[in-house]
Amino acid sequence: MNETYKSSGVDISAGSDTVDRIKADVKSTFNKNVLTGIGHFGGLYQFDSSKFKKPVLVSSVDGVGTKLKIAIEMNKHDTIGQDLVNHCVNDIACCGAEPLFFLDYMAFGKLTPEIAADIVKGFSVACKENGCALIGGETAEMPGIYNKKDYDLSGTIVGVVEKSGIIDGKNIKRGDLLIGFRSNGLHTNGYSLARKVLLEKYSLEEHIEMLNRTLGEELLRIHKSYLPLIKELKRNANVKGLAHITGGGIKGNTSRIIPPGLNLKIHWGNWEIPPVFKLIQETGNVSNEEMRKVFNVGIGLIAVVRREQEELVLQTALSGKEHALVVGEIE
Repeated sequence: MNETYKSSGVDISAGSDTVDRIKADVKSTFNKNVLTGIGHFGGLYQFDSSKFKKPVLVSSVDGVGTKLKIAIEMNKHDTIGQDLVNHCVNDIACCGAEPLFFLDYMAFGKLTPEIAADIVKGFSVACKENGCALIGGETAEMPGIYNKKDYDLSGTIVGVVEKSGIIDGKNIKRGDLLIGFRSNGLHTNGYSLARKVLLEKYSLEEHIEMLNRTLGEELLRIHKSYLPLIKELKRNANVKGLAHITGGGIKGNTSRIIPPGLNLKIHWGNWEIPPVFKLIQETGNVSNEEMRKVFNVGIGLIAVVRREQEELVLQTALSGKEHALVVGEIE
């Protein structure tokens, strides 16, 4: 038998089928700034710098960790792309930036066009919700690196901020408050521990009374985009710093924006820990210290503001139907 690329595990026709399936979703994210279609060697984006005096481009790249394993085991692939886009958007929004365009990377053990199309559908939904274009990506089939059912994702976001509007934490001072905004679950962090603890006792299809849904539904809750909230905070308040609470928890992430010589005092008892985190802690006998280091424990974003702005920030959150509260201060 003559060996072929397909017999080695790579099906070029599956790649072509995937491109055909995703064209409409990708094009639905385009705006007047996108100058290329699908299939070019690079995505061309005409940046309108006339809106800015001193525009600064802000970029970030990320993945969604082992949350992918939940999507694969549930055979539900249309939300994991939203997780990735929202995660990346939140990261640059914490610098004060608004997203311009997004690029994706998908790697499969065996490329299934239907699954790839579902993932891209998630990218396109979140890109439209966040006002950015999906201008390019790479789809790779890599037998020998990934098992047949497995795949991996990463995303790159590029945004822009006026230089005078950069939020970098450099003006944070002792006495400033930490305002926390609720997460809607694990977002995209801590899944290796959550899976190890929970899947030893429960199945993903099992309805968990304290969650009021199946475990799989809970673990696939979409990572929340805080971009609309951050836009409102920038308009209405003087935010000194923003921290997206991902791997490393509240302390690990908020410490990244605190100037040297200052410390965080977290008021851990100020908010009710969501049920999914209680379930993880109780099932796995996980210490408070470990929970706070690994998970967001219910707070997905933190804003650092002057004490005098507390009510203004809380009212801004309330008007946007966000739940906010004081979760600490700067010492």
